[in-house]
Amino acid sequence: MTAKTRIVSAPVLGIVLGMTLSACSDPIDLDLRGKIGGSVDTSAAAQKATENRPKPDDRGIISYPNYQVAVAKRGDTLSSLSNRIGLPASELAKYNGMKIDDPLRKGELVALPRRVTEPSAATGAEIAGPIKPAASVDVATLAGGAIDRASPTTPAPAGTSGVEPVRHKVARGETAFTIARLYDVSPRSLAEWNGLDKSFAVREGQFLLIPVVQKTAAVPTPKPREIPEPGTGSPTPTPPSASKPLPDETPPPASAAKAATAGAAAATAAAPKPKPVKPVADVGQAAAPKSQMVMPVSGSIIRDYAKGRNEGIDISASAGSPVKAAASGKVASISTTAEGVKFLLVRHPGDLITVYTHLDSITVKKGDAVSRGQSIGKVRAGEPPFLHFEVRKGFESTDPMAYLP
Repeated sequence: MTAKTRIVSAPVLGIVLGMTLSACSDPIDLDLRGKIGGSVDTSAAAQKATENRPKPDDRGIISYPNYQVAVAKRGDTLSSLSNRIGLPASELAKYNGMKIDDPLRKGELVALPRRVTEPSAATGAEIAGPIKPAASVDVATLAGGAIDRASPTTPAPAGTSGVEPVRHKVARGETAFTIARLYDVSPRSLAEWNGLDKSFAVREGQFLLIPVVQKTAAVPTPKPREIPEPGTGSPTPTPPSASKPLPDETPPPASAAKAATAGAAAATAAAPKPKPVKPVADVGQAAAPKSQMVMPVSGSIIRDYAKGRNEGIDISASAGSPVKAAASGKVASISTTAEGVKFLLVRHPGDLITVYTHLDSITVKKGDAVSRGQSIGKVRAGEPPFLHFEVRKGFESTDPMAYLP
């Protein structure tokens, strides 16, 4: 792990959706993923299919660009696993909040505090090197080098998307159910990915990988409707019969028509005339329509919105610059990623959510009502310092520039 600031990836920012969209008036659900003490509904998360966890190499190593994990085998202890991967057991124990002689369940994940030799054909891996997306993204110009790896990608093994999962460090008081609700995944998929036991038990300091949700399959394009050749496909309408006489119409007398016209003219003359509207000089100072949101921080945009690659915009700003709420709403969540990056969510009317990451000195707490332009924190120091800002409509990210002035 480097000291450089990392741009939070799209999966990391996906954290925000589950907890902000929890319904508070629906029936109780057996997954217990809703708001504690209130009604919950987990049907949406339960219906989401997740990717299979990637297959480890012979040592049990799964390697991603930013971290590695080891998968325990049957009968493993922390000591035996450490001998197989080549890291001191004491270092593994301290990093994962465990004891050296702790037994491990088959399939249980152990986070590595530092990188070991990358998977290769020699270790029985299906691919060499870290698992990366199939499509390479050029990040050399993004955020001044905030991402420190931009090498060409290697295809991911079959059955995996290549998306690096969010890595969550369990805090005191958290459970598998609250964590699943936070990331809007089912507790069962969370347990399968991390080798949890039947009671879904987790421990403080444990690292969990958040299952990657499969992308919704594209709806097939309907076939165009076939248009018949002229003169075919529909019968020619039958013309009206010439034998049927037209209806009798007796025009009103000329005198009655003149009387009606005169009466209408008199009514028009008697009606009050509207007062003329006083013209207003156009001096070119008409106010522009008010934007729905304000810029959360003053600075230039160093990374534009790109669906699937950057779910928001990155705004360059000096460390310590005040961060403002883009619109009035309610603080839905404040948390920190395993890499120490703080993020804050504000929920707004109309199923809109704003996301702010790379914050410091946050001045609000969960549940607080915030007003448009209110200070909510400061920009975190980094290389370079910047604020990542997103606008989401429900689960889907949208271009923030459509809401900003």
